[in-house]
Amino acid sequence: MTVFKGKDRFKNLLDKLRTKGSGSRSSSLTEDSRTKPMDHDAKQTHVTIKERIRLHKWLVVKSAAAFGFMIAVVWSGHQYVQASVVDYYEVYANGDSVGAVSDPAKVEQFKQAKRDQLTKMTSDVRVVVNEPRIELKREKAFNKQPDDQAALDRLNPYFTAYPVGVQLLVDGKPMGVLKDEAAAKQLLEQLKANAVSALSQKKESGKVGILSADAKQAPVQTELLKADFVQQVDLKEIKIDPDELTPPDELRKKLETGDVQPTKYTVEEGDCVSCIAKKLNIPKQVIYQNNPTISNDMIKVGQQLDLTVLQPTLAVRTVEKVVENQEIQYETEYVQDDSMKLGITETIAAGRNGMKKVTVQLTKVNGMLEEEEVLSEDIVQNPVKAVVKRGTKVIKGEGTGKFAWPVVSASITSTFGTRWGAFHKGIDITGNKNILAADNGKVVAAGTKSDYGNYIIIDHLNGYRTLYGHMSKLLVTKGAIVEKGEKIGIMGSTGDSTGVHLHFEIQKNESPQNPLKFLNR
Repeated sequence: MTVFKGKDRFKNLLDKLRTKGSGSRSSSLTEDSRTKPMDHDAKQTHVTIKERIRLHKWLVVKSAAAFGFMIAVVWSGHQYVQASVVDYYEVYANGDSVGAVSDPAKVEQFKQAKRDQLTKMTSDVRVVVNEPRIELKREKAFNKQPDDQAALDRLNPYFTAYPVGVQLLVDGKPMGVLKDEAAAKQLLEQLKANAVSALSQKKESGKVGILSADAKQAPVQTELLKADFVQQVDLKEIKIDPDELTPPDELRKKLETGDVQPTKYTVEEGDCVSCIAKKLNIPKQVIYQNNPTISNDMIKVGQQLDLTVLQPTLAVRTVEKVVENQEIQYETEYVQDDSMKLGITETIAAGRNGMKKVTVQLTKVNGMLEEEEVLSEDIVQNPVKAVVKRGTKVIKGEGTGKFAWPVVSASITSTFGTRWGAFHKGIDITGNKNILAADNGKVVAAGTKSDYGNYIIIDHLNGYRTLYGHMSKLLVTKGAIVEKGEKIGIMGSTGDSTGVHLHFEIQKNESPQNPLKFLNR
């Protein structure tokens, strides 16, 4: 190299200087010995020393100049070498060498460009990019010239991509594939929103005009507590072909209807709502919900009804809290008067109904009522007792005017009024299986009907009647006089019933009343 060549030249120069100095000194001494007499030894010695000093100084100067020259040459060579040494980076993809680049940033820029290129291949599906494991090793070399483009070109095949979608599964069964998780979650939220929106419409269908159905009993507050799915729903990312994507509307319809075909029915002579429901083994609520034009249970021969019973693949369960104002029937205190004939009464002090706030929790699946639970009853206004004077001649079986619960440890499973498809004329009760007379009275009906099953009607001889339905066994017969609290039957599930319970009605002048007006816990 240049540095070492300079060093050799410097050594040669020193050798020459040494040789030349030695020769000069020898010649001078020889000549002096021939020309100078021996008796002048002291003078000769003095001259020789001065000459040597002069020659030595000259040699030092020349040597210093040569050494400085060598230093300059070495330094210049070192600088040249340093300037010519190049840093570069060997690139490895999954352990394979693909070339060298001058700057790691070029590899990072290439990676980002490949991601952008591969993910934008199509806008219809999401693309996952497979990237290689890239390693960079720093190296140094003299006058190295890395070929960046060649290395990046060889790195290119290591990047691959494939389309993915999100598969929606219901109880482990694949239903369809959507573009991504956001689209799947949006579809599921839409299903919930549709189910919640349908609740208000179903509440108004199948209205029945009943004079005793006071407007004060309308819900004053409805709160949706929860909306979720009955089945297990999972989302799974999978590799797909873009043609495998399911249109969101198509998948939503499939999940909501279960691909059930519409069912139509033409009303025939002698048909009624409950008769059709029993004949086709479908809930009456479906008839009311699908046919909101039915009013007061009136249908006409030739009328076409929609009896489609949807069987959704994915069912939505909703839990609502409904707060209602219900009247509390005032009690009547009778003052016996021997001077008055039987059946004649005279009001001494008028009574006034009270008001209570009843909180009910309703659980529905796809809008169909599954469970109804009375959470609380709060007295808003206490009733005022009426005082009535009447004749002392008591007819056996006449009621007291105050009703008792017909079931011990009663639990209400369905309340009075329009209940999401049909008007419920009484309340449904579970509890102790013994059925008790709610007040004194006379049994005016005891038998079987298609809707009530085994039933009993008691006339309390004061304008009120009570009805007891769905019993498994009747313990009294028509014409019997019963007392308040007397056992009259056994709870059952006969007639149009979906489970063991008592259907209990209170009628005033043959008009249904809300039993909860007369019964307090």
